[in-house]
Amino acid sequence: MSFIADLVVALVALLHVYILVLEMFLWEKPAGRKAFNLTPEFAQATRVLAANQGLYNGFLAAGLFWGLTLGPDGTGVKVFFLACVLVAGLYGAATASRKILFVQGLPAAIGLILLSLA
Repeated sequence: MSFIADLVVALVALLHVYILVLEMFLWEKPAGRKAFNLTPEFAQATRVLAANQGLYNGFLAAGLFWGLTLGPDGTGVKVFFLACVLVAGLYGAATASRKILFVQGLPAAIGLILLSLA
């Protein structure tokens, strides 16, 4: 069960690296605009805000990867950062798009459940 939990943690971390890339580097490009359903004008006007969001997603990914490198001693770190992802997912779903609940919140919740069972 521990391996599966760590696999889910790694997938959540990789997801947040992908979100970082979309928000920091591809926000105004077709891939970024398509991912977030943005007009070119809105993307241009909000690019600095998106880059800031991307940086925070990078911190979440870094924390999850850090927890993974610690092995069994990293459980607390993984729980903390998954909880942060879950809260971000819940907040994003409530304020921006319900899709965020499934893309961000659900994987984090699954990771937390698997860690508690491991």
